[in-house]
Amino acid sequence: MEITGTHFNYYQVCHRKLWLFANGINFEHTSDAVYEGKLIHERSYPQRSAKYEEMEIGGIKVDFYDAKNKVIHEIKKSNKVERAHEWQLKYYMYVFEQCGVDGIGGILEYPTLRRTQRVELTDEDRDEIGRMKVEIAGIIGQEECPALRKKGLCKSCSYYEFCFTNECEDV
Repeated sequence: MEITGTHFNYYQVCHRKLWLFANGINFEHTSDAVYEGKLIHERSYPQRSAKYEEMEIGGIKVDFYDAKNKVIHEIKKSNKVERAHEWQLKYYMYVFEQCGVDGIGGILEYPTLRRTQRVELTDEDRDEIGRMKVEIAGIIGQEECPALRKKGLCKSCSYYEFCFTNECEDV
């Protein structure tokens, strides 16, 4: 299985979510939050489609790529899991480098917050990505789904009902 930016994102957020997603149990298509994120992506920068392009390379798909300036733009709804967003974008930058694109940059964009953040890829990040890829593959390859760990983010997750159907207490 090819590791994607979504795997990197979910690895940071929840190992259970990562395992479920990677093993074909998907609820994103029924999630209002995911749908809202897609609308934000489509409507926030309508002028970009003429200037930049969505791009697939090395098994990943980036929101917008500015080929002239070698910058990947990743659009997100909120910054609640900003660390996960950063690592997803760093992984995209890493894959571009592996495919021969040198000097790649990244920008996280939060249109509803009217905020952008530059993301750099360091040598330490590259080493960490190598380590994370091994851990992600290990989690994905487990025979059983990782145990449920209640987090503050759970209620807004597309997997919430799946994970908490038999739970009696609130998260």
